[in-house]
Amino acid sequence: MKIIDLTHTIEEKMPVFPGTPSPALTTSSFYEPDGFRETHLSLYSHNGTHMDAPAHVLKDGLTLDEMPVSQFAGKALVLDCCRLREKETITMEIIRPCIGKAKEAEFLLFHLGWDRRWGKDSYFGEYPCLDDEVIEFILRTGKKGVGFDVLGPDPIPDESLSIHKKLLNAGNLVIIENLKNLEQCGNELFWFLALPLKWENSDGAPVRAVGVWEE
Repeated sequence: MKIIDLTHTIEEKMPVFPGTPSPALTTSSFYEPDGFRETHLSLYSHNGTHMDAPAHVLKDGLTLDEMPVSQFAGKALVLDCCRLREKETITMEIIRPCIGKAKEAEFLLFHLGWDRRWGKDSYFGEYPCLDDEVIEFILRTGKKGVGFDVLGPDPIPDESLSIHKKLLNAGNLVIIENLKNLEQCGNELFWFLALPLKWENSDGAPVRAVGVWEE
């Protein structure tokens, strides 16, 4: 198999959503005198490459630990949105050339090339967002999830998280944010896994996201 890592490394100086504290990684046990090393991790559930549950924005929404593990794996298609400029919109024009594969996919992953900005101020720029027709397509075709190589589906200034709510109102759809390396996935269907940490009542969780191809 060929496996591509689509996950940013969790580190203390990584980009986080404005207003969210950065992760802290503190060595709590040492080779001397303890004989082993352990690290105390302190991070928010939506730091780094992570998954949003419906409970992230909906009071009675599902949490990740309530979902079957099958929710987090399936056939995916990367949609190339890199030609779009800041403030432009992701429309069905991106999807129509590959509409058959897009309907078959269980996950749609939107590649804006934003991971090249990881660690730079421009990562917090005005990235393109989904229009209502694309959201309707996602919901109508029963996707397990959608993913982005940006901070999220909503513009950063949108405190109402309106696109989050439209997507997550589906009930069991998940959103994966801050992906990387989507340009390595090609334009055909492939196996996608984004396995979240399993903790009680989880509104979201870091994931290890990978693409898998049989060779």
